[in-house]
Formats: sequence, structure tokens, C-alpha cells
Amino acid sequence: MQKIIIYLGCFIMVIGFVWPFLSHIKIGQLPGDILFKRPSFTFYFPITTCLLLSLIWMLIAWLLKITK
Repeated sequence: MQKIIIYLGCFIMVIGFVWPFLSHIKIGQLPGDILFKRPSFTFYFPITTCLLLSLIWMLIAWLLKITK
């Protein structure tokens, strides 16, 4: 339980340091994200963003598994 809390604290700390820079990346507007705009309807499906975040999450989980 202690390792989980330490990892979670480090993760939150890294997110806190990186957060100001994330606004410049425009992560929700990547090529491949689907956006349909009509006068009374907007459909947005961030497929590329979802795949990228999933890949990053999988990499973090894999790295944490190796360190145990």
C-alpha cells in the first residue's frame, strides 16, 4: 500500500509540473480527431487523442510493473 501511495504522489507531482505546458500542446485537437460542425449540431470524437492517452497509460503501467 505504501508503494502505491508513493507512486500516486509522484504521478500527481509530475502532472502538476507538466500541466502549464499541456495547454500549449492542444492535445484535444490532434490530426485524426473527428469533428463535425453544423449550425445546430457539433459532434466531436477524439479518436487519436484517446489512442495516444491509452498508449501513454499502458506504458506507465508497464513501467510500474517492471519496477516491482
